[in-house]
Amino acid sequence: QVQLVESGGGLVQVGGSLRLSCAASGLTFGSYCMGWYRQAPGTERKLVADIGSGGITYYVDSVKGRFTISRDNAKNTVYLQMNSVKPEDTAVYYCAARERRTVVPSYWGQGTQVTVSS
Repeated sequence: QVQLVESGGGLVQVGGSLRLSCAASGLTFGSYCMGWYRQAPGTERKLVADIGSGGITYYVDSVKGRFTISRDNAKNTVYLQMNSVKPEDTAVYYCAARERRTVVPSYWGQGTQVTVSS
């Protein structure tokens, strides 16, 4: 059974930092592309950052230069370092695992709330 378990969410002030972690089990972690998505109230879930099995990264424009996605294949864990956070970063953040050459993730975590206070 595949499990993706996020941690590290919470309340952070504008301009502060937060690191999210996602521990994966039940899958061949190194073979999957891993992504972080977020969903604010009343909006659709959207991709924030993605890292391929080879380490190639992708970021949406709104987080470029502020967020960093990384992975540790030995620990089956993907991270999202969030710096210089803004109120618009407030959302539930989800970890997802996507098979190579596919667009839609196969597996999702339960989500972790990030709230940026001004």
